[in-house]
Amino acid sequence: MRHGNINRKFGRETGQRHALLSSLARSLVLKTRITTTEARAKEIRPLVEKLITRGKKDTLASRRMLIKALGDARIANKLIKMAAGYTERAGGYIRITKMEPRRSDASPMAVIEFV
Repeated sequence: MRHGNINRKFGRETGQRHALLSSLARSLVLKTRITTTEARAKEIRPLVEKLITRGKKDTLASRRMLIKALGDARIANKLIKMAAGYTERAGGYIRITKMEPRRSDASPMAVIEFV
């Protein structure tokens, strides 16, 4: 039974899904603005916001956790520098803006970016 399982599966197995979400998180940190499907944007928002909250505390443990989640120390360092700008903000670091549907398959699209 799926009681309490509300996360999106995206038609992928667990490892593939985690790889997809971490890749989207990496792209968002590097480019600060990406265009993706609305479901993917909604699924990645809590992940990235938790990473930014973790990056606000610049400790060795948080740095190692960010490297593990993002897969690269360079990207983790960039996230920590970005998180320093959000010290006064209690949350809501990400904005999702809906766009018109994709022409090929009419899937709803969205732009996800840092505020």
